[in-house]
Amino acid sequence: MAKATPTATDQPTENASTLMGAIEAILLSIERPVSAARLAEAGSTDRDEPPTEASVRQAIESLNDSYESTGRVFRIEHVAGGYRLMTLPAYADAVAAFQRDRAPARLSRAGMETLAIIAYKQPVTRAELEAIRGVSCGEILKTLMDRRLVTITGRAEVLGRPMLYGTTRQFLDLFGLASIQDLPRPEEFVPADA
Repeated sequence: MAKATPTATDQPTENASTLMGAIEAILLSIERPVSAARLAEAGSTDRDEPPTEASVRQAIESLNDSYESTGRVFRIEHVAGGYRLMTLPAYADAVAAFQRDRAPARLSRAGMETLAIIAYKQPVTRAELEAIRGVSCGEILKTLMDRRLVTITGRAEVLGRPMLYGTTRQFLDLFGLASIQDLPRPEEFVPADA
């Protein structure tokens, strides 16, 4: 049986291959998301047509298709406003077991509650947080800011001009979200006693 010869459209062009290689090399060497614009800038060489954000997205699609067709355990995902190489969910337990020693301390229940309030209500003042939680949140806010999950986003236009808090890109990255709109809607939650 004769093999079909690949057509020109089956093979990436030299420029596309170079861009794909550059994207893959960059994402393998860095642990945080990289924007399409930054990948295009880094992937440009002395050629006439520098890559565009659209060509970066197309190269990422081609890389992901290649990873899937060859049975790779990772893919490039869009998170926190950029792209990042991530393992498939099926291998989460193996990766978690391997990294248990390196894992940073988990957030306390109070920390997770405070982080959730900030994520859903942002921008929010400390007084609003404390009114919702019913307890002081000063130390928890400090911890969340030290871990770079929460940042000061400005000041409220009310008496005393209290600081406003919001989540960071690191928060999006840690939770695997492309944007804050990707948070689950509150109506999607099922009560624990249901």
